[in-house]
Amino acid sequence: MSKLKLATVWLDGCSGCHMSFLDMDERLIELAELVDVVYSPIVDTKEFPAEVDIALVEGAVASVDDEKKIKKIRAHSKMLIAIGDCAVAGNVPSMRNPIGPEAILNRAYIENATAQQQIPCVVVPKLLRVVRPIHEFVNVDVFLPGCPPSADTFHTALTALLTGAPLDIPALTRFGA
Repeated sequence: MSKLKLATVWLDGCSGCHMSFLDMDERLIELAELVDVVYSPIVDTKEFPAEVDIALVEGAVASVDDEKKIKKIRAHSKMLIAIGDCAVAGNVPSMRNPIGPEAILNRAYIENATAQQQIPCVVVPKLLRVVRPIHEFVNVDVFLPGCPPSADTFHTALTALLTGAPLDIPALTRFGA
């Protein structure tokens, strides 16, 4: 049996979901028997693959780069799972929404800077006016909420998805269900 291709992606968030994913500890070895991790912050792959079976996406969409990335991920993934409250609902990154990107950038790069007071235009991507969860940009197949979802939740959900068992955990919801 060939292994499924798994990708994990980090948009605008704190990486806590990836840390919780790694907290599966020895259960990662079980998972490795079923999948090949083909793209991830923990894998040195620069381009998202042309074909992915399951994409786990952490973080909200906060910049034009995030928006472009999530659309590419959706186009090349059979199943997209929003992992964590930032991906599911915007969570902490969306706290900047009432303030606006200009005020945030001014505070960080002008008001609080003592040298080279300027807003970066190359390294920092253009921020969207409003931070939004990923389902407002693309279709999401499964939502895995939590801040972050626990390692047990990850293990239960991924095991079910990979083996075809029913998704039967309280923290797991399907969009529109």
